[in-house]
Amino acid sequence: MPLAEHLRELRNRLAKGLLAIVVVTVVAAFYSEDLMRFLSEPVPRCAKGLGESTGGDCAVVSFNTLLSPFTTTVKVSLMAGVIIASPVWLYQLWAFVAPGLHKSEKKYTYAFVTAAVPLFVAGAYLAYVILPVSMKVLISITPDGSANILGLDDVLDFTVRMVLIFGIAFELPLLLIMLNMTGIVTGRRMARWWRGVVMGVFVFGAVATPTTDPVGMIALAGPIIVLYFAAVAFSLVNDKRRARKNTDAALDDDEASELDLTPDSIGQIESVPAARALPEQASSEQDRRTNGFDDVT
Repeated sequence: MPLAEHLRELRNRLAKGLLAIVVVTVVAAFYSEDLMRFLSEPVPRCAKGLGESTGGDCAVVSFNTLLSPFTTTVKVSLMAGVIIASPVWLYQLWAFVAPGLHKSEKKYTYAFVTAAVPLFVAGAYLAYVILPVSMKVLISITPDGSANILGLDDVLDFTVRMVLIFGIAFELPLLLIMLNMTGIVTGRRMARWWRGVVMGVFVFGAVATPTTDPVGMIALAGPIIVLYFAAVAFSLVNDKRRARKNTDAALDDDEASELDLTPDSIGQIESVPAARALPEQASSEQDRRTNGFDDVT
């Protein structure tokens, strides 16, 4: 295609993806109250209001500003529209990119997506499971005589950040496997990194999680470490498989590989024609010069 056709196709693909997001967002707006209740459910609610004896055990979720109900509803509906309509706009993106990929590249892309989606869903589900425990730990630090009044907008931001961080962090082992499949990193080298990786994962869990409590850090770091060692095991097996297929893998740098002298399908080795002899050179100076110019000129 010429450049104008590519730009026109990109515009059409983007328009279809945005239209799907808008339609799902409008539909999700009618269920925004249920969505907000679902996302704020991990917060321990106070059944009888706030008091000195219950302030550190529960919290009240409220809207703190006049525009908070509207902005929160729009934010929740748009987030639901992007997530629920993701199969549509992801397909449009794939349909634009796929014609330029080779068959092997398409195969690796299918494998990556097949593994990436369940890993992200598993991380998001784990984040939602540990959210009530993390929130109870944070609320329990409240001094006696104080109360927790949480803005619903802040609670939703906190929940979404936790889900995204856990989901993206679960993609780390898949990235290592991709590096191994392309030959950039070997499984043996990744195995030598395990001490630094374990330390880095715990530091990442302590810094990245917005809860800043040990429960969230351990809940994030533990599964990632397990997935890391699973990626190392897969890479070691893949390296052995690759070495079996490579006949020159066991050779030293100064050792030559064996030549393949197997006859062709006819059963005879194809003969190489002899090189033609060079033309005879002139012997005398007069023969080499003609009309004042030598043979080179």
